[in-house]
Amino acid sequence: MQLVITAGGKGTRLKELTGGLPKPMVDVGGKPLLEHQVLLARKYGIRDILILTGFGAEHIKQHFGDGAAWGVSISYQHEEQPLGTAGSLLNAFERLQDVFVMMYGDTLLNVDLRRMLAFHDTCVSATLFLHPNDHPQDSDLVELNSENQVQALHSYPHAPGQYFQNLVNAALYVISKRALTDVWQQWRQNLKALDVCRDLFPKLLAQGEILQGYRSREYIKDAGTPVRLQKVRRHYESGRVQAGSLETALPAVFLDRDGTLNYDHGWINDPEKISLLPGAADAIKAINDSGCLAVVVTNQPVIARGECSEARMQQIHNRLDWLLGEAHAYIDALYYCPHHPHSGFPLERRDLKIACDCRKPGTALLETAKQELNINLNRSWMIGDSDSDIRAATKFGIPAVLVNRNQGPNSEDHYSEPRLRSRTVSEAVNAVLNEQFSLQPRPVVAQSQ
Repeated sequence: MQLVITAGGKGTRLKELTGGLPKPMVDVGGKPLLEHQVLLARKYGIRDILILTGFGAEHIKQHFGDGAAWGVSISYQHEEQPLGTAGSLLNAFERLQDVFVMMYGDTLLNVDLRRMLAFHDTCVSATLFLHPNDHPQDSDLVELNSENQVQALHSYPHAPGQYFQNLVNAALYVISKRALTDVWQQWRQNLKALDVCRDLFPKLLAQGEILQGYRSREYIKDAGTPVRLQKVRRHYESGRVQAGSLETALPAVFLDRDGTLNYDHGWINDPEKISLLPGAADAIKAINDSGCLAVVVTNQPVIARGECSEARMQQIHNRLDWLLGEAHAYIDALYYCPHHPHSGFPLERRDLKIACDCRKPGTALLETAKQELNINLNRSWMIGDSDSDIRAATKFGIPAVLVNRNQGPNSEDHYSEPRLRSRTVSEAVNAVLNEQFSLQPRPVVAQSQ
């Protein structure tokens, strides 16, 4: 298996920190960023590495040589003039293997490459690693269908007034070489600079090629600006990068949606009805900064009632993502139950009128999250505003915080006993982050009167 790393950028924005070195050679944790990538490839059995060089190529070659010191084989393809991420890849077309992994040299990551390769379907052209981040407004975003196939690519800058899911193209791909043949033959006529996300992938979609998204909570962040470089350095020193692998179980803060994060206006069937409660974005950001996972689990019987489609629900959650992103906060994953056991609604969908295990207080969604995200339940919590949230947490074996702010029209009148009580989600998150390392039962504490 082959890893291809684009490492030709000048690093203009990092010039003061790199001292003239190419971006991939910037120091993180005592070694060049590029060396972290080489070591990750070796960990997952990838020994053949092709580095696409441009500016500062001599520094990269001097450090790595043929890669023998790292137990890998490294070769180089140099561009005499800047060709962009896709142009540099096409420039090396004849040296590419049938299926290869591609990453950018200014990225720090801890991703199970073997698992991503196994996910890659040989009948698709490319698999894109996707995840939420804390700056979706200036990121390249990807729109998927229910089968994880790419429907659209939304490059930065984004048009005002549009809401996209916080599903970021993280610049890590598995690509089938055959899909590049036509584009390569066209490209070599003019050797034009091209970008992977802005140019290559849209061309493949226009040709009818299938791209798929690989969603994961694993650690991956670009270090292409001074602020982002300092962040990944902090994360590395704190151990957050090392813990970012799916091999490490992470604690999660499970949160209800309506009445906990956003105002409860009844059954919400319009994106414009989503408005965050005061402090909700800061609360999610605090979870993000803590290294815990922020996971939303919500009952949405409005779909079973026939008053909102799944596509419309996605738009509602896109707006939720967007509002949180404006505050540099993000949800790691969101799960919802579309079912409802009761009939009698004019537009109801009979296929969804069932008694299910995913509707809270059922725990099926929580179980799915645990399996998909590898969650450490011993340090996880639930925050919600209804009895069903508290009972779900109890059945799932995790403590809960009841947020009993002004209750909305769908709230229960009576509650199971939570571990803690709070007036707002921000108070609840503060309590959880202070208590999460305790494994011993604690008495109910009133956080607000």
